[in-house]
Amino acid sequence: MIRRRELRVERGGVRLDAALLNAFPSSTRAFVREAVERGDILVNGRRAAKGLKLRGGETISIAELAEAVDNVVQPNASVSINVVFEDESLLALDKPAGIPVQPISRGETATLMNGVVARFPECQAVGDSPLMAGALHRIDADTSGLVLVARTAQAFEALRAQFTAQTVEKTYLALVEGSVAVGGTLENDLAHDPTLPFCRMIDADRNRLTMAQRASLRRMHAVTKFTPVAHVMEENEERTLLEVKIFTGVTHQIRAQLALAGMHIVNDRLYGAFAVENMRGHCLHALGARFEHPTGGGLVDIKTQYPVWANFF
Repeated sequence: MIRRRELRVERGGVRLDAALLNAFPSSTRAFVREAVERGDILVNGRRAAKGLKLRGGETISIAELAEAVDNVVQPNASVSINVVFEDESLLALDKPAGIPVQPISRGETATLMNGVVARFPECQAVGDSPLMAGALHRIDADTSGLVLVARTAQAFEALRAQFTAQTVEKTYLALVEGSVAVGGTLENDLAHDPTLPFCRMIDADRNRLTMAQRASLRRMHAVTKFTPVAHVMEENEERTLLEVKIFTGVTHQIRAQLALAGMHIVNDRLYGAFAVENMRGHCLHALGARFEHPTGGGLVDIKTQYPVWANFF
C-alpha cells in the first residue's frame, strides 16, 4: 500500500491517472481510479478527475493508493460461514441466499469469501484469481447452497481440472411455477443480452437481436437435466420441485434454461417469474456435488441441507 507520498510533475501533457501509474507501476488502473474517486489523490491540494491533463509543475499528493499485491480478499469474521465438509485440502460451504460468493473489489467485505479467509487464512493466497480466494466456482447471490473452496494450490489445480473437463456433477433443487409432469434435458447456446446494462442470459439462436448483434455474441453451450420429484399447491398455485443436474457452469444456466422452456423458478423475477411477497431471493439451491477428491483420490459426494422453501416436500 502506498501512503502519504508526494509527486512533483515535471512534464505536462500527461493525464493524472497515467502519471500515477508511471510513478507507481506496482498499482493498477482500477486502484488509481478508486483512489481518485475517493479523494485520496489531490492535485495542488484539490480533488481532480482521473482524466485531468497535467500541465507540469503540479504537486500530486497521495494519501493512500493500493498496489496489485493488495488485491486480496479481506478477512471479516462477522460473516458467518456454514462448513458442511472440511479436510486438509478442501472446504464445502452452504451459502445462504442474499450474499455474494466473492467480492468484486478489495474494499467489499460482506461476501462469503470474506468470512472464509477470516477462519481459513490460507485460502487467501490460493488460486489464480485473487478475489476468489480458492473458490472453485460461483453461484448467484440469491441462489443458496454448495460452494467448493480449495485450501492448497495442489487441490485447486486438481479440482479446476475436473471442472474444466466437466466431470463434476452438480445437483440443484429448483422450485418452479406450475406443474411439470416429466423430466428432460435442456440444451442451449446461451449468451449475455447485449441490450441490457445488467446480466441476463438469452438463447444465442432464438432472440430479437439484429444479425450484427447476434454475430458478436459470445456463445456458451449449456446442458441441464431436470426431474420432477414433488408437487405442491401454494395458495391455489401449483408448484413443482425439480432435481436438476448440470456439468457445465454457464452464468445463470439453470435459471435461463428453465425459463426458456417455460418453467420459471419461483420468485426469479429477472427471468419472468411472478413476484412472491416477503420472499428473499429465488427458489434455487445448490444441493450437492460429486467429484474425485483432489489429493486423496476416491469419489466425494457432498450434500447440503434442504432450503426452507423445500422443507415441506
